[in-house]
Amino acid sequence: MSAADVSSSGPAVARAVARSLSGRVAAATQEVEQLVEATYRVVSRDGSVDPRVRDILLEAGLSTQVFYRHFRSKDDLLLVLLDDGRRRLADYLTHRISKARTPAARLRAWIEGMLAQAADPLAAARTRPFLTGLPRLREAFPREHAESEAVLVGLLAAVIEDGAAVGTMASPEPMRDAQAIYTMTLGAMEAHLFARTAPTRSETAHLVAFALRALRP
Repeated sequence: MSAADVSSSGPAVARAVARSLSGRVAAATQEVEQLVEATYRVVSRDGSVDPRVRDILLEAGLSTQVFYRHFRSKDDLLLVLLDDGRRRLADYLTHRISKARTPAARLRAWIEGMLAQAADPLAAARTRPFLTGLPRLREAFPREHAESEAVLVGLLAAVIEDGAAVGTMASPEPMRDAQAIYTMTLGAMEAHLFARTAPTRSETAHLVAFALRALRP
């Protein structure tokens, strides 16, 4: 039955079809979420971004049939994890930035939010394997990796643009400046993740002060 047939069959039929489709979408969403969360747990526990599908399915309590209903391969699932991780971090940074009143405070919020990925035990356990496997992921998914990085850098570039607009920052190229600060902050975060340590307040304050000096008008 086509969409036109459903539409011409009357509202009762249309409502029944909508209920059926809604139920299927809800079930599929739940299965995908189970697989994603199970993969996070396996990756965090094993410390590898190359988990076995069998281990993921055992963790999720789902069948092979369910896995291949939603993903063509393990790489497809890892792409979803990359996007999910980027979205969660971007939402977290956006929330922190939104509570700051000045461009300088928003820049501080962005840097502190990035470094919090090493300070929070759960975030660190989830992030560490992806940084360890970053060269492989970057090679396997260059476009997706670039898109994820651009989202995070773009948040900071917008902060720098706002600072330049009100005269508290100087930046002829906000995106390139944001990229430089991102690289610096990511390097600090990586060092702590690999050492299994947390950034100190003094270290964080120094990174913020260094970035602000670089952007001083």
